[in-house]
Amino acid sequence: MKKHLGFLILLAFFACESSPGTVQNTEKEVLVKGPRSPDALYGALFDAVQMARVFPDGKTFADCTAKIPPSEILKRYDEARKMSGFDLKKFVLEHFELPTSYSSEFNTDVSRTPAEHIQALWPVLTRPADTIRLGSTLLPLPKPYVVPGGRFGEVYYWDSYFTMLGLESAGKQDLIGNILDNFAYLIDTYGHIPNGNRAYYLSRSQPPFFSLMVKLSEPDAQGKPSWTRYLPQLEKEYAFWMDGADKLTEQNPTHRRVVLLEPEVVLNRYWDDRPAPRPESYREDVETANSIPSRPPQTMYRHIRAGAESGWDFSSRWNVGADLKDINTTDIIPVDLNCLLWHLESTLSKGFQEKGDAAKTEYYGKRAYLRERAIRKYFYDKPSGWYMDYDWTNRAPTGVLSLAGVYPLFFAIAEKDQADACAKMLEKTFLKAGGLVTTPNHTGQQWDAPNGWAPLQWMAIAGLREYGYTGLANTVKQRWVKLNTDVYRRTGKMLEKYNVEDLSLEAGGGEYPVQDGFGWTNGVLLRLLMEGK
Repeated sequence: MKKHLGFLILLAFFACESSPGTVQNTEKEVLVKGPRSPDALYGALFDAVQMARVFPDGKTFADCTAKIPPSEILKRYDEARKMSGFDLKKFVLEHFELPTSYSSEFNTDVSRTPAEHIQALWPVLTRPADTIRLGSTLLPLPKPYVVPGGRFGEVYYWDSYFTMLGLESAGKQDLIGNILDNFAYLIDTYGHIPNGNRAYYLSRSQPPFFSLMVKLSEPDAQGKPSWTRYLPQLEKEYAFWMDGADKLTEQNPTHRRVVLLEPEVVLNRYWDDRPAPRPESYREDVETANSIPSRPPQTMYRHIRAGAESGWDFSSRWNVGADLKDINTTDIIPVDLNCLLWHLESTLSKGFQEKGDAAKTEYYGKRAYLRERAIRKYFYDKPSGWYMDYDWTNRAPTGVLSLAGVYPLFFAIAEKDQADACAKMLEKTFLKAGGLVTTPNHTGQQWDAPNGWAPLQWMAIAGLREYGYTGLANTVKQRWVKLNTDVYRRTGKMLEKYNVEDLSLEAGGGEYPVQDGFGWTNGVLLRLLMEGK
């Protein structure tokens, strides 16, 4: 009961609140789903603030904290907006507290080595355990955690794994344990790990790296592997991703995140349970949907939100060009997601074997076996010699080359001849002066050329090493480390992404300015710098 105390306090504030045209949550619904998303809570007020661009960044109002109960704010808004001279921004500032600015007095000293700079940044990026703030969209976490940096005031799911690689190299095992316990808490409280610990992220997750995070934790006092300690949460996360799998039929082959491809073969896709504009990018999503009258807005919002769950927001992987008009994320079964779920199934099988549960050991072992076989069958494209995503609506590979194709190498799922072909493709198509480009496609989206991202460099380097391609792995490593180091010397910053094609330019694309900080860049770079030391 203790761990739910803070949440029950929030419940008292949010449970009875409802905006016009929405159904009031029952106590049970709030306990299961968490505080309501601010767009649902504030309705017309939220729409007005975001569409009028009261703040330059749509995330600002989504992260504001109400000074009084939302029902009272809505009542005052309904009265005030009818008066002449109504000032919307003034009203918002009177009734909401702006998000905390996490700028610090930290001064970069470029005489430090990159490793020394990263070590000095850990305290800057570490937040203490959260305190309860009534009216806030933050989902409070019980232990300290590391945020990416820049504009972000909350933890993000898949970012954290790559940050933890650096924390492990830095010997910060206690902080790794805290982050793991926070994610276990989120699973226990909400049934999954949200995109980030904000109420408006509760309808989606991110690439499920929790089972890999667990591997970074130390054995318990009895020497038992860490996966046995987090086994209940691992199984709950699996249930979230596989919800509805047992009800799929040939006539109804999809439900939420699961797709039936053939008897006994269920694979996964990205999804979001709310077909509505993202609160943190509300205006942009509404304008995108309105600009494409040929597609229902709810269809657009579903695809956009699923793209956000993928972490690749946005990329030509989802049939995205310079804009989002043709985005079709939920029609695509992603290779990276299914490799991650294979690892989760394999981890569950090992965990239950350790516990002596033969039935569950066999169940999860079979699921992993069937998925591994399906990954080789559906995702490997022999003509190109590359693993790519699969379009289940057209029953064919998407044809888009992306670094998601290195996941079968990272997890040693690829056959040797497939890995050989993939290594050649990496060197021929993806390797650039500063490391590996995310895709060879120049669309203007941040998860396309000319950008490179730390997590994908790590997955590729580790995957190449798995199959003996140490020379190519070292080339990727050296080019990426040099680019990170050169930009640091030039700007004093570690960035979230880098231009790997033109080393004189910063990366571009995305829905916000390039961020510095930066959690996963720090983690991967420190890991690479500390290898062999």
